[in-house]
Amino acid sequence: MEYLRLGDILVHNGAITQQQLDHALELQKTRHERLGTILIEEGIINEQLLIETLETQLGIDFIDLSKVHIPVELAALVPKNIAQRNGVVPVRLNRDELTIAMSDPLNFVALEEVRTATRKRVLPKIATLAAVNKAISTLYGNEGVARAIEEMRSDSASREPVLPARPRTEEVSEEAGQQSAPTVRLVNSILERAALERASDVHIEPRAEEVVVRMRVDGKLRTVLTVPDDLKRTVVSRLKIMGGMDIAESRVPQDGRANVLVKGHSIDLRMSTIPAMYGEKVVIRLLDKSAQLMSAQAIGLEGENLDKYNRLLACAHGMVLIVGPTGSGKSSTMYTMIRSLNTDEVNLVTLENPVEYDIEGVTQVQINEKTGMTFANGLRAVLRQDPDIIAVGEIRDSETAEIAVRSAITGHLVLSTVHTGDALSAIDRLVDIGVAPYLISDALNGIISQRLVRRICPHCKEAYIPSPEVREMLGYQKSGPVHFYRGKGCPQCYHTGYIGRTAVFEILILDKEFKHAIVEGKHVAHLEKCIRNGTFKPLAEDCLRLVLAGVTSAEEALGVLNSTIQ
Repeated sequence: MEYLRLGDILVHNGAITQQQLDHALELQKTRHERLGTILIEEGIINEQLLIETLETQLGIDFIDLSKVHIPVELAALVPKNIAQRNGVVPVRLNRDELTIAMSDPLNFVALEEVRTATRKRVLPKIATLAAVNKAISTLYGNEGVARAIEEMRSDSASREPVLPARPRTEEVSEEAGQQSAPTVRLVNSILERAALERASDVHIEPRAEEVVVRMRVDGKLRTVLTVPDDLKRTVVSRLKIMGGMDIAESRVPQDGRANVLVKGHSIDLRMSTIPAMYGEKVVIRLLDKSAQLMSAQAIGLEGENLDKYNRLLACAHGMVLIVGPTGSGKSSTMYTMIRSLNTDEVNLVTLENPVEYDIEGVTQVQINEKTGMTFANGLRAVLRQDPDIIAVGEIRDSETAEIAVRSAITGHLVLSTVHTGDALSAIDRLVDIGVAPYLISDALNGIISQRLVRRICPHCKEAYIPSPEVREMLGYQKSGPVHFYRGKGCPQCYHTGYIGRTAVFEILILDKEFKHAIVEGKHVAHLEKCIRNGTFKPLAEDCLRLVLAGVTSAEEALGVLNSTIQ
């Protein structure tokens, strides 16, 4: 095979200029990265163009790894260190021919190393770098899971040592666990995969004949693997040990927490067990501590909403409520506000259940109702600690609401959350649990209502003309053609059409007219008229803005709007 250089192919094909190639080669001398990686990072080409060029010039086919089932047995043929070092993954074996996927088929050193290690004829295919890395993680993770399960079955007489029931930090990786017991390696493999795939939660669910492991990514659950039913007690016991729970108790729900390291990232685990028909179900919430502190722009605030948000943060006293259903991103917004307000000049105290992130400089109080540390009792105690700002994790009863509202009136800035459908419903909720309307009017500065929507994958985003019905449902009233956007589905997003999530907001700042209407006990219909006359923009408008900007799809926006219909 004639030796071809990637740069020469791209210049010959007209994809880049000679000057761009020379610039990339100079960067390569200091970065020591593959040329294709540098060209993509510098924005000279995109990965799709690179793949299409190599397909055309070399006659090497593209392979969509998200649609290919890779037999776990291939992990034993190509060692993991070779796969990771060279960015290759075995795909299929047909007698003496091994098909491998790689993002750089011009890496002849990698081809020769795989050929030497396997003693097979190697047939390369082109795949995206992200797809190759995920396939490596999945293949060798599944291989580690299968090996651990076999060892657990063959060594059923062995038992995990009972460790002290206290949370601790452990490194979760194959390298860290390769000398450990099979159960430890199995659990490590599950947690590592969850972290690498950006899962927010892991569900370990006992069924009639097996244990199903599901992961929630971008708000959607999907099954990733199964564990034999006879090993469920061992797996649950291991997780209980990590979380500092009682492994001898399986008849009552338990909560625990642990900390693990995955690829250098410190991740907090919040664990919950509950007895079910076929055994204990375990749900693990993953919180990446390195990503805990976000900016207002990072959570989706911009334009008028960002201005209103900043106005609420600038208040010296009063109450700001963050509202929405479970899973709408309220905690992220709360922590973002706390981060902005946390300075040496203020005493900021939080009451949380549970404490999700540790924030330096903030006094964080863990609610524990078993010991009498409720939100109400904790709030009373905090008021004797000379606070400037108080963040209450959730208002759920009249006592907590009353204390929080009076604290806001007496000179404190109070942040809290309420589970309601929209901004106006938060006022009704406070009245329903017993807070007098005049107190609400005096204390409340503003309400932030929000939902989460999935972002369209930038790699496969396409424009289309929506139907009149969809335009009408989204409230788009302008005449003439308009383009909406959607994700076709590609290897980068694993054919979901989405990568990541952002928030949509409606922010209500209470003016004098609105406060007066609250005191008079006006009906919601009258309050709606008040806010229509001001600068308030409902969730529907923010959803439409993101749809028109190509951030999210019409389907995601309609899902939010349908969920707010009362």
